[in-house]
Amino acid sequence: MGERCTAVHGTDCGSLWQSYIHKQPMADQNGHIDADPLLDQVAGVGFPAPPPPIYSCTLTPELVAKAREELQEKPEWRLRDVQALRDMILKDQPNLRTRLDDAFLLRFLRARKFDYDRALQLLMNYHSSRRAWPEVFQDLKPSTVKHVLDLGFLTVLPRPDPQGRYILCLRPGKWKPNDYPFVDNIRAIYLTLEKLIQPEETQVNGIVILVDYTGVGLSQASNPGPLLAKKVVSILQDGFPIRIKAVNIVNEPRIFKGIFAIIKPFLKEKMAERFVLHGSDLSSLHRVIPRSVLPEEYGGVAGQLDMSAWARTLLSAEEEFVVEFCQPDPLEGAALPDSMLFEGEQAEDSYRSLRSQLYYCY
Repeated sequence: MGERCTAVHGTDCGSLWQSYIHKQPMADQNGHIDADPLLDQVAGVGFPAPPPPIYSCTLTPELVAKAREELQEKPEWRLRDVQALRDMILKDQPNLRTRLDDAFLLRFLRARKFDYDRALQLLMNYHSSRRAWPEVFQDLKPSTVKHVLDLGFLTVLPRPDPQGRYILCLRPGKWKPNDYPFVDNIRAIYLTLEKLIQPEETQVNGIVILVDYTGVGLSQASNPGPLLAKKVVSILQDGFPIRIKAVNIVNEPRIFKGIFAIIKPFLKEKMAERFVLHGSDLSSLHRVIPRSVLPEEYGGVAGQLDMSAWARTLLSAEEEFVVEFCQPDPLEGAALPDSMLFEGEQAEDSYRSLRSQLYYCY
């Protein structure tokens, strides 16, 4: 099989995606890609550019070795493995409207350490989450969450940590229930993850999350509820092809015990162990994220926290998100597995007791 990406499967979104990628910078016969001023602007703040439409491995020798050791990725078998997953999709889910190009399918293989069956299940979960949570995924594009970005709820720090992991910074205290529905924050997070997962380096290195709970009170803590928390956790753990390597919590108030009580039942043991609470002790944070990549607000030396650079990055990608998310239901006509991401309403049963914990902590 050659290096060229295969055509995108599905009539509606496929033709739109092909139209979009044909507008992207193409590689010449020597593998060089024409410069794009917009990508240069994005690269200027440290964010990686999206991959070219024709797959060519962009991993450094060090990352190739890391992928081999941690993800069981063998360069000589990479495209064979992609083709095997593609064949499984076409055989088992012929009606699924999904991208089938090499770069896209590699995300799922890497996230599941090249286990074909688990990668296929992740792909199905990825698409089923759209049907299960339409208020998040309907008309999902950056322009619809501009108010979230303007408020400063989230950003991505421009420089990765020494392990090459980009840092997603969340500041839930910036949001107030009267501002807009909490689900808009989730939409902004999802779009950010979609953008972050594009470069191969993120697929191998994973990401780190930094959550600053400054300003979080009872109204913010009790608003999402366990059902919302379960859906978010389900997507992050089982419905999105990204490796979350650490979740660092800073400036958490006493009420955080109640917040974590809502989240923890839905976390797998491995993920729960990656939550680290630092309180107001920035020296503790600096032991896991060096000051060289942190802004001044968190005791770093990388200048003041800039919320605008990542906002520009997302908003400039409007067209690609329209192609990805503003299309017909990808699962229409597909054979769904027995187990989907979101199961019933049992989380609601414990909500009253958890709310009492929140009020007590507060």
